[in-house]
Amino acid sequence: MIEATGLTKRYGSTLAVNNLSFSVASGKVTGFLGPNGAGKSTTMRMILGLDNPTAGQVRIGGKLYHELKEPLRTVGALLDAKWVHPNRSARAHLQWMARSNRIPAARVEEVLDTVGLTSVAGKRAGGFSLGMSQRLGIAAALLGDPEVLLFDEPVNGLDPEGILWIRKFMQRLASEGRTVFVSSHLLSEMALTATDLVVIGKGQLIAQSTTEEFVARAAENTVKVRSPQLPALRQQLISASAQVTDAGEALIVSGMDSAKIGEIAASANLVLHELSPQTGSLEQAFMQITGDAVEYHTGLEAEARQAAAIR
Repeated sequence: MIEATGLTKRYGSTLAVNNLSFSVASGKVTGFLGPNGAGKSTTMRMILGLDNPTAGQVRIGGKLYHELKEPLRTVGALLDAKWVHPNRSARAHLQWMARSNRIPAARVEEVLDTVGLTSVAGKRAGGFSLGMSQRLGIAAALLGDPEVLLFDEPVNGLDPEGILWIRKFMQRLASEGRTVFVSSHLLSEMALTATDLVVIGKGQLIAQSTTEEFVARAAENTVKVRSPQLPALRQQLISASAQVTDAGEALIVSGMDSAKIGEIAASANLVLHELSPQTGSLEQAFMQITGDAVEYHTGLEAEARQAAAIR
């Protein structure tokens, strides 16, 4: 488990993280979301002891990072895929890390195989593509078979097959009881990967909840209804205090669930051809809830946020 309490970080006059408190439970993939400049990378660096907090603290399994003996056995992290000596082979890089934490050399070959790099293990890491570098970074994170894993933008540079692989892999790690904390700008991917979310903006906590609760909080659920008797059905729904919007050959109904709509149609002897709940997306919810936490807006971004709020 990761527990952040009152976490604050100043760089001169810039307040990068401001009194941030949250927890990351084991057995789940927790997504770490926020606009650019929200303080996600700074927070991850403080979790790993790479930056010292101005105030507050982060504990991993009840301990500060610098209190961990052989930390790779407790925490594995991928923050910068290119953090490796370019002239060192993938295998040599992992062997050096393993020796520093008394990890058996055989573990190096295991993680190389896990991430699919066995065939290029002897090649210079400096010649790797971004996708291959990401896989090497994931291998390094797994080296000590840790209980806690942090990934910062782990799918950058991966092709669709690689993205699917890392999604299932993170979910499998969580199913083993590990703590998996991952940041990403690919909101559609986070919607498929993360069970829980920690959302920040301008260095402050905006929300901590399940992914489902976060989406439901921002997006009003609606029901799409099709019927050969739309005008009559529309009138019945309005009379029952539903909000009804015409959508071509269908109605979009809010303020009433599908069961109630079906009951109203049945009592009026009206035929239904479709009755399907419509839910919001993580992208919609993120844009709506973090709108005030974005430091710089382009014209297109402002239009997109306005459209998300209308939906």
